[in-house]
Amino acid sequence: MPPRITPAAIALLTVPPVLWAANAVVGRALVGQVPPMTLNLLRWLVALAVLLPLGWHVLRRASPFWGQWRRYAMLGLLGVGCYNAFQYLALETSSPVNVTLVASSVPIWMLAAGRLFYGQRITRNQMLGVLLSISGVLVVMTRGDWHALMGLRLVAGDLYVVLAAICWAFYSWELTKPVDAPAVRGHWASFLLAQVLPGVLWSLGFATAEWSLDADAAVHWSWPVAAAILFVGIGPAIVTFRCWGQGAALTGPATASFFINLTPLFAALFSAAFLGDMPQPFHAAAFALIVSGIVVSSRR
Repeated sequence: MPPRITPAAIALLTVPPVLWAANAVVGRALVGQVPPMTLNLLRWLVALAVLLPLGWHVLRRASPFWGQWRRYAMLGLLGVGCYNAFQYLALETSSPVNVTLVASSVPIWMLAAGRLFYGQRITRNQMLGVLLSISGVLVVMTRGDWHALMGLRLVAGDLYVVLAAICWAFYSWELTKPVDAPAVRGHWASFLLAQVLPGVLWSLGFATAEWSLDADAAVHWSWPVAAAILFVGIGPAIVTFRCWGQGAALTGPATASFFINLTPLFAALFSAAFLGDMPQPFHAAAFALIVSGIVVSSRR
């Protein structure tokens, strides 16, 4: 039986889609300026620099972190090392429309992972919520014209988005395991630092491989590039992970995953704000469908 959605949970789970939409815009803008694996490494180095003075005590010799280092290494691999790295890699070869559309499959992977590996039952309401929520995403992607679906073509980059969605599903379910010591889990910065530290090591390995395999890999530094890296290292990294962890704990990962489908809607709003594309009636229809999916999936 899914937990009830509270106003606090709604607020927490709405922040990540807003920042994910902004992260996609920034990530697309940095294509050709920063290699994708390197961008992921730089973003988490920024996050690490912010978290260290806030949660440094988790790294003390007597900290229970060291006794559970394998767990945090896995969380760091899934949520830090792989998730955004795959998305940045996808933006190199796939269109933003396809990336957003394929990313809307997260609720499906979340339910599948919960059922197969975590003993969670899939309810009829959750399945109906998936259909409603994805329908809302399709309305945004096609701008209300269903014939536009015929023009969509999946490319190699879309596979990276699927891998990112699967990583996020397992990461979210792993977060709900009540095995963390209170000294780690009890302080948000310590808990996030426990994941980011091994995640940076994973990201460093991936970036090293990137530079070894690509002779043309280079970072073209400028003030806009530096500002963009600071933004994705603080907003979509620290703030998003903090809000997602708390929100998913309140509602459960399956229900929380439906909020991810708000991302393309916020992307459309950002287009209206920065590109002059004013909201259209289909935006309202998409919002209604996505929110309906969230509400239906969480009903007891």
